[in-house]
Order: sequence, then structure tokens, then C-alpha cells
Amino acid sequence: MMKKFLFIVTLSLIILTQAQAEKIDTLSITLENVKYPYPIKYLPLHTEGQDIKMAYMDVAPTRTANGRTVMLFHGKNFGGYYWTEVIKTLTNNGFRVIVPDQIGFGKSSKPFIHYSFHQLASWNKKLLDTLGIQKTVILGHSMGGMLATRFALLYPDKTEKLLLENPIGLEDYKTFVPYVSTEQQYQTELKTTAESVRKYYQSSYFTLWKPEYESLVNVAAGVTFSADYPTWAKVAAMTFTMIYEQPVCYEFNNIKVPTVLFIGKEDKTIVGKGLLTPDQQAIHGQYRFLGKETAAKIPNAKIIEFDACGHIPHIEIPTEFLVALTGSL
Repeated sequence: MMKKFLFIVTLSLIILTQAQAEKIDTLSITLENVKYPYPIKYLPLHTEGQDIKMAYMDVAPTRTANGRTVMLFHGKNFGGYYWTEVIKTLTNNGFRVIVPDQIGFGKSSKPFIHYSFHQLASWNKKLLDTLGIQKTVILGHSMGGMLATRFALLYPDKTEKLLLENPIGLEDYKTFVPYVSTEQQYQTELKTTAESVRKYYQSSYFTLWKPEYESLVNVAAGVTFSADYPTWAKVAAMTFTMIYEQPVCYEFNNIKVPTVLFIGKEDKTIVGKGLLTPDQQAIHGQYRFLGKETAAKIPNAKIIEFDACGHIPHIEIPTEFLVALTGSL
């Protein structure tokens, strides 16, 4: 009887400990408990009958201002928190840096709306107009590269230079990735775990996994413990559909602003990769080829390639990337 009692107590303590661990790791879907490197401000917006807000950082230069601004567009699985070293380097070089969390991401609202790159671009223009910024360099990473491309196409007069860091959308995914509905993708998003995030990051994003990359996994997985995670998952599915249905790769030749591509050559990112066979995965998402092909499509574009680097050069090889970035500015 005593052994049974002790077993139950021990099991209860294990369950309690696990629950406490999960509670510690739990993040709200607007990342209130994720520390960003600089103060957050909000731009109020109204769309489809909803009042929403767009979070952003507005960071002043730490040295003599050069009168120029750089705007940073994050990737689909990230928010403004992963730009810390880029912001520091740019502000140390006299730039004002604007870092929005796009609607549906990071600390911004997660509304159920029709997501489109056109709409996101227009909200970023409104942010610039509100801040009195006439022209900006746009640096877009991953999905942010698709958005930055759309922004430059819509607002060339606002875009001083277009910088694309391992942008997705260099291929038209809907031509080879099987279609899944937003609802089907939502069911997939609901199954997200820390292990599934880590496995994807290891296979697609980095050439060599390092302990410091766990912080990225912690954010992506931490929200799954939130009671509001179904909302996050639904929005993630909606933005997956946006990427799938709204390619920019057919319009690269229409870009009219100076453009530089920064390409980690070992990147193998494919949106919808899990829907492909290994043989199909080997054919697509090969940035060592896609980078050059895209640079050839954009008038007068330059390309800077990084060996032994995957999807996120500014994190995997920060020194090399930041030297190339400042040199391009």
C-alpha cells in the first residue's frame, strides 16, 4: 500500500514538474514575454472591420546620423527579436532602423483576415509615412524578401535600395508543391512541437546546429503551449496560403531599384517541403543555383554568396554578413 502511495506521489511530482516546465516555456501569441532589444511602439490600423495594431521598433543612430533609414522585414517563422546584431551594426554606422513585426507575426495583432503581400506592403508604407520617412533601404529575409520585393514593385519611389537575404519565393511553389487548403495547413500547424521545429531548422536553415539556435526554437515552440495557440496556428496557415498563392518570381524583371542579394549557398528552404518526396526535395530549394538565377532576372542586380551557410546568414555567419551588408550600403 505504501509503495503504491509513494508511486502515485512520485508520478504526481513528475507531472507537476513537467507542467511547471511547460508553463515556464509558454509564450503568449503576441510574445509579451519575449524581450526585444529595443522599445516597442504600435501603429494602429483598421481592416475588415477590425481594429488591429502593428508592433515596431524605431531605433535611432548611435553615432552621427547619416540621414538614411533601413527597414528590416523578418521571415515567416520569426519576428523583430532576431535582428539584434543587424540593428546594432546599422545604428553604429549612422542609420535609423525601423523594425516592424508584420501583422499576423511577432508582437503584432493576429487577426483572421485575407493576408496579402500587397496589403502588408501598404501597411509598411503607412508606417513610414506616419514616421515622416520619405525613402528607405529595405532588407528582407526569407518571407520578408517576398514582401520587400512586393514593396519595391509597388513603391519604387520609397525604396532607396532593395536588399534580399535568402528570400523565399525564388521559385513558384504552386507549380511543384501539392496544394493543401488553409484548413488542412491549419491542422498541420496544430501539430507543431519543439522537436518538429528543431528538426526543420536543422534540415533547412543551418549547416551546423549550435546550442545558441535553441533560442529560436524556444520562441517558435513556446507559443504552442498557449491557450490561444489555435489562433496563432490559423494565422500561420493563412500566411502559408499567401506565400503559396502569391508568387513574386515572375516580376523580378520589373524591379527598378538597386538590388543586392545575399545568399547562403547551403540553404535548402522550400515552403511546403514536407509535402514533397526526397527526390523532389533534391530538385528544388537549391539556393546555390536559385540565387544566381534570380540575380540574372533583376536588372543590374548584384549577388553576394556565402559558402558553408544556410538560410539565415545574419545569425549563422554574422561577422561576414554584416561586413557585406555595410559594404553594400
